[in-house]
Amino acid sequence: MAPGGALVTRIGVLGTGRMGLPIARNLKTAGFEVFAYDSEWAKEAPLRDAGIVTVPTADALAAAVQVLLTVLPDGEAVHAARVSILALHEGALWIDLSSGDPRLSEPDQREARSRGIRTVSAPVSGGPAEAAAGDLGFFVSGRRSDVRDALMVLRRLGPAAKTTIVGSRPGDAQIVKLLANLLWFGQVIAATEALLLGARLGLDVAVLRDALAASAGGSAFLDRHVDRLLAGDYLEDFPLDRCVDELRTITELARDAGTPFELGVLVRRINEEALDRFGPLLGELLAARLLEERAGVTLRA
Repeated sequence: MAPGGALVTRIGVLGTGRMGLPIARNLKTAGFEVFAYDSEWAKEAPLRDAGIVTVPTADALAAAVQVLLTVLPDGEAVHAARVSILALHEGALWIDLSSGDPRLSEPDQREARSRGIRTVSAPVSGGPAEAAAGDLGFFVSGRRSDVRDALMVLRRLGPAAKTTIVGSRPGDAQIVKLLANLLWFGQVIAATEALLLGARLGLDVAVLRDALAASAGGSAFLDRHVDRLLAGDYLEDFPLDRCVDELRTITELARDAGTPFELGVLVRRINEEALDRFGPLLGELLAARLLEERAGVTLRA
């Protein structure tokens, strides 16, 4: 709902790449009038095929809608688009689905609120496959009334059980998403090292995988993702340089807060070394590939 109880019918999607396009399609399927803009004109055809209205500029998009979703590559891209976002009408709702740096997002959202624009942070959990299936999760933060209205949109994109409200400050959701990603990347490295050592010591990798997943050392990575690694799939959903940027951000936040973060710094360093080795390829598991190379063992079945 919009302020005053008005029904939300017009939603804008800024950024229609691997995540934004399926999100826009699902909102259209849910019955909203969906408008979209992306700086790459080649992306217009699939939008039009889905019945989504394309507009010539980001400013025009913001001026046309009651709710704006930013689905951009990172926080810097959102920050670069802030002038267009501020073209939203007073009382409009801006939902930022991008993962970014709270040091950028918090000032931008404060400025938006000073102009009467309501704001909610909702970084996404899941990739293009989950976006297409309407199975995304979200970490959400913002003022209670704004979050309530944002959830009416977000629940068209993923089940309520996969959405967690984590705070009221603009940056709360960004911090939680960064920490969740840090833990996941740490699990990737720890599990890969364990499997590589087990393989070197003569264990059957599949048996070891099952045993570890059922043990006290189990993790979301072992439960849901390790089979992709064993199939030689390094999760080509997101580029490694973006993963490294997020790890750098969270370790810088820890440094600024004066909090011990030695393991987090190590996870970042290994991923930085993978980036040096492979470049900015698509692949969230390229750190595991680097460890395989160094061990001289391939976990692929």
